[in-house]
Amino acid sequence: MKYKQIDNTLFKTNRKNFMAQMKPKSLAAFNSNDVFKTGADSTMPFKQHRDIFYLSGADQEDTILVLFPDCPDPAHREVLFVTETNEHIAVWEGEKLTKETATEVTGIDTIYWLKDFDKKFFEMMVQAETIYFNTNEHYRQSVEMQTREDRFILKTKAQFPAHNYAKSAPIMQRLRAVKHPLEIELMQNACDITNSGLRRVLNFVKPGVMEYEIEAEFLHEFIKSRSDGFAYTPIIASGNSANVLHYIENKNECKDGDLILMDVGATYANYSADMSRTIPVNGKFTKRQKEVYNAVNRVKEAAQKMLVPGNLWKEYHVEVGNLMTSELLGLGLLDKADVKNEDKDWPAYKKYFMHGTSHHIGLDTHDYGLLWEPMQAGNVFTVEPGIYIPEEGFGIRLEDDLVIQEKGDPVNLMGDIPIEADEIEELMNS
Repeated sequence: MKYKQIDNTLFKTNRKNFMAQMKPKSLAAFNSNDVFKTGADSTMPFKQHRDIFYLSGADQEDTILVLFPDCPDPAHREVLFVTETNEHIAVWEGEKLTKETATEVTGIDTIYWLKDFDKKFFEMMVQAETIYFNTNEHYRQSVEMQTREDRFILKTKAQFPAHNYAKSAPIMQRLRAVKHPLEIELMQNACDITNSGLRRVLNFVKPGVMEYEIEAEFLHEFIKSRSDGFAYTPIIASGNSANVLHYIENKNECKDGDLILMDVGATYANYSADMSRTIPVNGKFTKRQKEVYNAVNRVKEAAQKMLVPGNLWKEYHVEVGNLMTSELLGLGLLDKADVKNEDKDWPAYKKYFMHGTSHHIGLDTHDYGLLWEPMQAGNVFTVEPGIYIPEEGFGIRLEDDLVIQEKGDPVNLMGDIPIEADEIEELMNS
């Protein structure tokens, strides 16, 4: 991996917290992701399943973690199974985890080769009454393919039909929503790398550049800074393309007088950054563009101050909607009649700001979190208001990542990334 080795204190703590919430005489299993084929002998780049990474730090395919805190054999209370490595594999595929390095990375003492899994797992299962399966219960999940985890669940249920079954997802949702200080450090690295990418782009953009060239400039800076690249498919949307919320073709020429909405973020050690900035192609906002830009920025600044313990996500979005309504009235995009006659299920402001303001972020760009429970310290949220005006040929979105504190305003992990309109202009023309 490109990133520096992570202090395994993080993974030891995460396992301890998970096992503290397990039922008596239960074990939990977590599988790595599949390596996905593209055709012939080619594969997509491997991306580790975030849950097994969160609990172990093992960033390698064909890996299984088993947690069994009540196991009669102390050696089997935390067990990691990895693919057996040898000199041949090292030559052809590169270095893999040895038993020694697996312990160093994860803090787990008992490491077995994956070929021994069936035998060792059977030994543990006959001593357990319940098994926790790691199903995907994220509120935005839409996975249709069968995963390695799915296959494991089917096989285990067939082999052990008399066991009780439980879900790891509710525990993982709650734990992953509150970030450990070491996680915040890793996310700060991702945001700092994103900052470097934006500053590079501000010196690069001019009329006539292509959107994909801007994407390449970001990627160059990200890879140079030990990132694996983009945390998600980047949006580089110039002109009216900014009004397509998930525009990812990045194929058009950036023209004089247009704005470019850029929604990009680096990943570092599997942790995501999620940034949106909107900049003028020629380095100078028009009067109207700046009016709208500053309105979006005011909504963002007010919204992020509401990220405090005790607030509810749903009510927060209602308040942000009220802020946006006021700004849209001031811009002349709405009038009082629009607001008076609005559909309460789709308020008037939604014509120009149709998406949500905030989501959890961490190991996943849309990370785990319990949206129906009050916000709490250690949650990390994006704040990303926008105004989209197809009839005027531009859209503006601004976005930062913020950590909720016990007291006071949240900490902005992107506080050093330029955002004020005047600062953007100054940097582009320096």
